[in-house]
Amino acid sequence: MMKRERALKVVLVVVGVIFCGLAYPLIMFVKQDPALAMMMSLYVTLGVFLLLASRDPSAHRSLIAFAAWSSFAHAGLMSFQALLNMIARRELIGSAVFAVIGIALIALAPAKQHVDGASAIAA
Repeated sequence: MMKRERALKVVLVVVGVIFCGLAYPLIMFVKQDPALAMMMSLYVTLGVFLLLASRDPSAHRSLIAFAAWSSFAHAGLMSFQALLNMIARRELIGSAVFAVIGIALIALAPAKQHVDGASAIAA
């Protein structure tokens, strides 16, 4: 159990740092591609919160789930767009990265903590 939590903390830090690293390209794309800059701003923000969540992952289950499922959604949409030649096929690499992020976060997500009814009332 401790190895799984440690692995999750490492994944949260790595993904958080990667997403925060988008801050520099965000600044570069603000005028060139405002829509891309807007999307990147969401990932930079998510990166900050993933770094914060790495301290106590079990207290941030919903954030971890959001990061995982939004990564799946992003990967799915990017793949669909690449397969329809709406974007370059090389973007499938990015789709794979987002899919791996989603899989890692789901696989390592902390278990739901069950609260005993009597202890919940006493609290």
